[in-house]
Amino acid sequence: MESACLGLFMISALTFGAILEHPLSPVHQAIPNPMLRRFLMGLAMGSTAIAIIYSPWGKQSGAHINPSTTLTFFRLGKIAIWDAVLYVVSQFVGGMAGALLAAAVLAGWVSHPSVNYVVTMPGDAGVAVAFLAEVAISFVLMTVILHVSNNPRLHKLTGLCSGALVATYITFEAPISGMSMNPARTFASAVAAGHWTALWIYFTGPLLGMFSAAEVYVGSRGREKVTCAKLHHDNDKRCIFCGKPATKVRVENILTIPSQVSRGSTQKLAAQRS
Repeated sequence: MESACLGLFMISALTFGAILEHPLSPVHQAIPNPMLRRFLMGLAMGSTAIAIIYSPWGKQSGAHINPSTTLTFFRLGKIAIWDAVLYVVSQFVGGMAGALLAAAVLAGWVSHPSVNYVVTMPGDAGVAVAFLAEVAISFVLMTVILHVSNNPRLHKLTGLCSGALVATYITFEAPISGMSMNPARTFASAVAAGHWTALWIYFTGPLLGMFSAAEVYVGSRGREKVTCAKLHHDNDKRCIFCGKPATKVRVENILTIPSQVSRGSTQKLAAQRS
């Protein structure tokens, strides 16, 4: 599920990248403003992330789709070591498969220099600034995830908050570092494009940012406040992390409860009349 979800994310990224950035695309020609196109790309990818998190598979796996997220929850003691290893491997394999599939189908569109397989690379400000930017945006994302997902009143909004941050980052931060926060996402585009420039930034920056956010959260709230590793936990899916069993609403219960209430109300009314 983690593999398929990140694969779908990459397919979405390359597809919308081609639609918005290829010079022959009618959408690109209709929207000459680069920031407006990044805004639309942000909406597309933020919506993709939200759809994945709230999908049946996202609810089942926890919708990490990011090795940095998985390893941060492992550091917090919420994931067994072999689950963490298999999640990370699956994320890299799925992301790469999705990027290669989209590259094969879209061919000349995503290979054009203006799209370039939506690779993440440092902007004009340089490598150091790109690294610091990746650390910062990853720190904020994990901080939001931990605070929202562990709040009993807000936890169901975790996916919406994460998607909103993705959309915002793509709009405003992408020119600085390419907006990755995800080693598997960057690696997938790099494989498809054969582009390996400054890859170390996207393997270290997101991990450092998310680890730092976890340390700050634990230092202020305590490790026991981290309930589980799922982004969307309160659902009818089994949880492999904390052991919560799958829950199903029984139809017969829905049918019998009103009849029991009805019988009780009838008996009470009869007693009052007598």
